Amino acid sequence: MTGGVLLFVQQASQRTVVAADQQAVEDARDDLLALYRSGGKAALRTEIARRFRSIEGERAVLLLTDAQGRPISGNLGAWPASLPADGHWRIMSLYRIGREEPEPIGVIALRLKGGELLLTGMVISNSLQLARIYEEALSVAFVISLVLALGIAIMLGRILARQVSDIARTANEVAVGALDRRVPTDGSGDAFDRLGTSINAMLERIDALVTQLRMMTDGLAHDLKSPVTRLISVVEQASAQTRDDTALDALEKVHHEAQTLRSMLTTALLISRTEAGFGGDQRRDTNVGDLLRDVGEVYGPLIEDSGFALSISAPESLIFPLHRELVSQSLANLIENALYYAEGGDSIDLSAALEDGHLLICVADNGPGIAEESHHAALKRFGRLDPARGKPGSGLGLSLVEAVARLHHGTVTLADNGPGLRVLLILRRP
Repeated sequence: MTGGVLLFVQQASQRTVVAADQQAVEDARDDLLALYRSGGKAALRTEIARRFRSIEGERAVLLLTDAQGRPISGNLGAWPASLPADGHWRIMSLYRIGREEPEPIGVIALRLKGGELLLTGMVISNSLQLARIYEEALSVAFVISLVLALGIAIMLGRILARQVSDIARTANEVAVGALDRRVPTDGSGDAFDRLGTSINAMLERIDALVTQLRMMTDGLAHDLKSPVTRLISVVEQASAQTRDDTALDALEKVHHEAQTLRSMLTTALLISRTEAGFGGDQRRDTNVGDLLRDVGEVYGPLIEDSGFALSISAPESLIFPLHRELVSQSLANLIENALYYAEGGDSIDLSAALEDGHLLICVADNGPGIAEESHHAALKRFGRLDPARGKPGSGLGLSLVEAVARLHHGTVTLADNGPGLRVLLILRRP
């Protein structure tokens, strides 16, 4: 836009400078025509000679010829061969008498009533030089304005990028559970400041609601654990005191369900604390291969008794910042899920790798797997798919895995193992 404005100014200034010379030539032509009408060719010849003797002749170009083009009076040696006598303004390069170099001259040529030819003109080299100066000045102004515009654009871009980055960084931190993070504001009242204030108000409300919900669920789970624990104790005492086989069977079932309920409450509390970000500051550099082998050693006997073979694959020197206990619990949940639901399978693969700076931990089996359209439902809290409803479980195993992944700024992905299920944890550095 700036270039267009400067180009317009350059063209307009050039037209203005040349137009002034054109007007002067037209005025000279009109004066000479008036003199010709009143005094004829002789008066016109005398006037041309007079003008050349005065200061007006310094830039003036005049030529009067007869009908055959032979010069009668003026400061051109001959009539220009390519110049028609049509009365139009033209700029030509001509030699004036006494000049060794051609000069740019604006001329108007016409034929008089007696057949004579009259040329009036003016040397416009100074005007063209002035126009070039205007052009150079405007070109410099354009370059300067372009540099300034680019500089301002870069500066504004960096300011906008920094402000947007602050908002994006806050959003990412909130997404992984840091609900106390807020968008930085400077009180300037500009659009980004108002946006940051609005986002902070929204985050305050979300933080308050989540805190209330967490307090309620934590309190409920905590309060329920005590009576459930007492219930288990009472059932165990009753089992020790009774000799009735029917009553013992019933007490055994009650004991099993109470333990399941206590496990669910414990897991729900752990998920709630993990999603709240507790433990995020306890990540330590961990040898991932050693972690996988420790989990495999603990669950090795159970896996063998269930008819499965466990394979572990991880680089020896793979170090990554992890909350060791929570990641171990997540892998334990995934192995237990594979043992419970991978009917018809015979192997469980546990592997880890580093890709693009992210840690990828995979637990895979070759059982029946989960249909792709059910992957989302399997990750829901207390979500249990129809084939699994007749088996023991709370539907919280994958929920805990997902919460631990989010604590590590990561995600959980379910995929087909062809056959079987692949659960992939993608964990990122803080």
